[in-house]
Amino acid sequence: MVRSSSPGVIEDPAGLSRAVEEYLTWLAVDQGRARNTVASYRRDLTAYAASLAARGRTVENATVDDVEEHLARCRRDGLGPASVARALAALRGVHRFLVEEGWTDADPTADVGSQKTPRRLPKALDEDEVRRLLAAPAGDDAPARRDVAILEVLYGTGIRVSELAGLSLADLGSDTGLVRVLGKGGKERLVPMGGGARRALDAWLGPGGRSTFEPTRWARRGDAEAVFLNARGGRLTRQGIWGVLKKRAAAAGLADRVHPHVLRHSCATHMLARGADIRVVQELLGHVSIATTQVYTRVSLEHLREAYERAHPRAREGMAQ
Repeated sequence: MVRSSSPGVIEDPAGLSRAVEEYLTWLAVDQGRARNTVASYRRDLTAYAASLAARGRTVENATVDDVEEHLARCRRDGLGPASVARALAALRGVHRFLVEEGWTDADPTADVGSQKTPRRLPKALDEDEVRRLLAAPAGDDAPARRDVAILEVLYGTGIRVSELAGLSLADLGSDTGLVRVLGKGGKERLVPMGGGARRALDAWLGPGGRSTFEPTRWARRGDAEAVFLNARGGRLTRQGIWGVLKKRAAAAGLADRVHPHVLRHSCATHMLARGADIRVVQELLGHVSIATTQVYTRVSLEHLREAYERAHPRAREGMAQ
């Protein structure tokens, strides 16, 4: 790898300078950011470094014009508003860090305007669609038991796909009906499980279920404690769980309605629609801010309005048809 004469600056556009690597380490270790978040920032900053290199500059000596040109390039490449906003957040973070740690004297992002992103309502399934999805895995073999347990736990607890992938056997309360979840930033919380999720887990963990996926010898440390295994006996990953969702959604005729967090969104939406306290839902989902949870109240109100307009004989009277 070719280094320039400036300390810590890498001229190879595929690489990141020591200062930027220190920032990413700070995010992971000092700030406790999730692995996926740090990986996203790394991708954004690698693209930024390459963009700067094409202009003969580095992250350490970037200007406001460089930042704005990179963001414009992101838009030209087809990135949506949310992705551009995330890229700007990565740029703001690293430049602020460089100033605070004495790597540079000025922050070129200080005068760059925020990227406005429209708040999109989470897309939830209705209760009938959830029932169809939960019933999609047919049979009583180990793959069907596992997939039913995955779907039931995701809907019954509202946990994230990454949190489900990280579950270990020790996280399941034997008689408390609670599951211990490690959320974003390494924050731990206890989440209750309903009867459907517990029955599905019991079937998966019982004879003829998880044990049929257990290898003669575990390939990696930690796989032996994983709640959900793949067919090779390894811990099921986020991508593997997404594969399960896609497969079962297609079988239920819901292929175009399902995304990785659809059961999390559906859990929150249905609870609020049935009168759950928003603070309870906030705690269940592991949201730091209640403002994040409040978006689900808008979804519930949308459903209420649509149901009213469909059912009330005078709801649409006088409205344009």
